[in-house]
Amino acid sequence: MQQMAAQSKSNKAPMSDAHKAALAEGRDQGRAVRRYLEALDLHKPKRGRKQTPESIKRQLADIEAKLESADPLTRLQLRQKRRDLQARLDAGQPAVDLTALEADFVVAAKPYGARKGISYAVWREAGVDAAVLRKAGISRGA
Repeated sequence: MQQMAAQSKSNKAPMSDAHKAALAEGRDQGRAVRRYLEALDLHKPKRGRKQTPESIKRQLADIEAKLESADPLTRLQLRQKRRDLQARLDAGQPAVDLTALEADFVVAAKPYGARKGISYAVWREAGVDAAVLRKAGISRGA
């Protein structure tokens, strides 16, 4: 039985260079699409009022002004809020270069979508902007 398994493995023809190149191209396209979609997910606009570093600093200054005249329980809550705001300010926003990811996506999206059968509507549902799809050569009718 083992001899048959070993024999069948050795009968396989080696992959051609063209096949290897096609596989590598598919992996590269998938990687470009995945990175762009992940970046879009990370930078989705959040609901509510947007917090900027300036608005956080204003809130911290407001807390400092209120701390002196607050009762002990309110001071406790203000101190916690101050700590939370300071942590948010220190964390900041991670810098992601969407332009580079978008450029890679534009090159890879059309052949990737054609190979995987992804329609224009599905790209839009995934959060890809219509202008980006136009740059990639993906239209509604395609």
